[in-house]
Amino acid sequence: MTDLLPNFRFLVTLDPADAYLPARQAALLPEIAAGAFQTVTGLGADLEVFAYPEGGLNEFTHQLPVRHSWSRIVLKHGFVRDPELWQWYQVGLTQSLGARRDGSIMLLDRAGKLQMSWEFRGGIAAKWMGPELNAMESGVAMESLEIAHQGLTLAGGVFDLGEAIDTVVGLFD
Repeated sequence: MTDLLPNFRFLVTLDPADAYLPARQAALLPEIAAGAFQTVTGLGADLEVFAYPEGGLNEFTHQLPVRHSWSRIVLKHGFVRDPELWQWYQVGLTQSLGARRDGSIMLLDRAGKLQMSWEFRGGIAAKWMGPELNAMESGVAMESLEIAHQGLTLAGGVFDLGEAIDTVVGLFD
């Protein structure tokens, strides 16, 4: 059995090429990354299916694929005075095509070595949430940013569509 990867060490950059940097350069990423985020959620996708009942067939209902959609990536971190995320959101309000960015979310092992990376394409800052302020509580002011994007890929992973189809068809032989 392989070792399970921890989920507490990761980096987010707005340049997908960062996932392929040599080890010496990758070690410098924490100093220049777009932000040190506390949580990243939304690495997911959904395939909408249409239930199609066939007359005379009562054992099951056919499930036909309709369309595929990607979940929004949600980044949260302590509020800082650097307005970079806010500015990205602001640019998207007036220049939606120019505000699109590609980026990477890189999962590191305990030693800080890159283990996996997800790249998103055509990301746009779809929602920004500022900190919740409460004089009755002691806590850290947090901000969040939701990124709507045009797809995720597993960086460094090789996916051959023809091979995948052959594998699936082979399951039914």
